[in-house]
Amino acid sequence: MKLFCTGFRDNEPIPERYAFGMVDSAHHVALADNVNPGFYWSGQPEGARSLVLICHDPDVPSQPDDVNQEGRVVPADLPRVDFYHWVLVDIDVDSDELAEGAYSDAVTPGGKSGPEGPDGTRCGINSYTDWFAGDAAMQGDYYGYDGPCPPWNDTLRHRYIFTLYVLDTERCPVSGRFTGPEVLRAISAHILGQAQLTGTYTLNPALR
Repeated sequence: MKLFCTGFRDNEPIPERYAFGMVDSAHHVALADNVNPGFYWSGQPEGARSLVLICHDPDVPSQPDDVNQEGRVVPADLPRVDFYHWVLVDIDVDSDELAEGAYSDAVTPGGKSGPEGPDGTRCGINSYTDWFAGDAAMQGDYYGYDGPCPPWNDTLRHRYIFTLYVLDTERCPVSGRFTGPEVLRAISAHILGQAQLTGTYTLNPALR
């Protein structure tokens, strides 16, 4: 099975239009277009009954002390953790694509609504829900896709791994408000196949 993106190739930089944040010379970071990339795939295994797409960044700093702090950098050797950018379940098995911009076309302060998504899909909450907790202007449940916005002073270029899972069940066995790790646990015994595609992104001018 193979997964393709209409906006960038595997292991290439992600274009700015798909990001949550972009480089700003005056303030380091400004809001970007936050459009979801488009995807298509081929080679589904027999017995497929639904699909799940998850995007995660495995390169998020495990300690926030230096993140986005003037005069400091986030060292590349700092231990890293996962940050989920998109959790999409119940994708129609008869479909072979997700259209660009159909699931996100702007930054929505407080997060997009959910879990119901286009074309019968359901959206999980992404990790911006935790990131913005306590921020009066931005806090809320962030359903669906929200793109890259790594620390502007991180010395490590971040990877964004899009994984398409093929399931043997018509409905992903989660309900209500759900997260990426909850979906991964729920589908572990239902995966018939999977495909991955990785993009990279940085807001550090020294790495661009």
